[in-house]
Amino acid sequence: MKSRSSLLLTWATIILILAAPCLMAQTANSHTPPAAAQQPNFSNVEIKVTKVADTVYMLEGMGGNIAVSVGDDGIFMVDDQFAPMAPKIKAALKGISDKPVRFLLNTHYHGDHVGGNAEFGPAALIIAQDNVRKRLEEGTIGWNGNKVPPTPKEGLPVLTFNDRLTLHLNGEDIRITHIPNAHTDGDSVVFFPQANVVHMGDLFVTYGFPIVDVNNGGHVSGMIAGIEQFFSALPADVKVIPGHGPLCNVEDVRKFVAMMKETRALVAQAAQQGKTPEQMKQAHLLAKYEDLGKGMIKADQWIDLLYAEVTEKTGSARQ
Repeated sequence: MKSRSSLLLTWATIILILAAPCLMAQTANSHTPPAAAQQPNFSNVEIKVTKVADTVYMLEGMGGNIAVSVGDDGIFMVDDQFAPMAPKIKAALKGISDKPVRFLLNTHYHGDHVGGNAEFGPAALIIAQDNVRKRLEEGTIGWNGNKVPPTPKEGLPVLTFNDRLTLHLNGEDIRITHIPNAHTDGDSVVFFPQANVVHMGDLFVTYGFPIVDVNNGGHVSGMIAGIEQFFSALPADVKVIPGHGPLCNVEDVRKFVAMMKETRALVAQAAQQGKTPEQMKQAHLLAKYEDLGKGMIKADQWIDLLYAEVTEKTGSARQ
């Protein structure tokens, strides 16, 4: 049986071959679909603004979804997409509030969520979980195998935390919680309790099978456990801003978690029966979720990732 390291190398190689080439430092670890990434035209992208609650808005453009809290205290922003999007984001913000961006939270280190850091950093205090600053400051090997160079000083978080952080702003007690070893090792989710809105970062996406950055502490089981534990304390009617995709609700998140649990169990069971990933692919083990494989991560890639996880350490499948 292959070792854990060789399986991860195989996974990274597959992704690298299929992924779009690195376009620029800010997009080196993008989640942008390959067709768009090959010929990015930021000039044609429009920012869509959705009012989610009285003080919370969702901004969609190119890259991860943005959440903003607005009020007399200024603007608190979650993520900032790619650097070329910064002027459009700033213009959209002026249409919402004349207050400055005072705080910027990075949900994780990927370039489609933090590419605009250097554009906002000089005026706003950038906040992130400890591991995010580490990844940005040192550089790393991204989820798709590309080398992500260090981020310039002006784009680095200046306030970091380990597990939790609360900001008291705009009549909100904004709760920022670290979910360890999930999409990456530095993921944060942001809950606006008064507005009853949560921004999930890339722990929850709607484009199909999720990206799990195993090169940087990502783990499917961590995503499952983290989401379930976090949502157990949230209201049933909370509005959910995904890392990518339209505004969602709790039921959407439940279906997403159920998919991860079921596909992981299917691969674990097949592995216990001695089946190889190739045999699982040939048998169309994940046929029920065929539509999800039309997204960025194909069903065969998801099988490889799950197989590497359920057979890690002991060399045999774990449920």
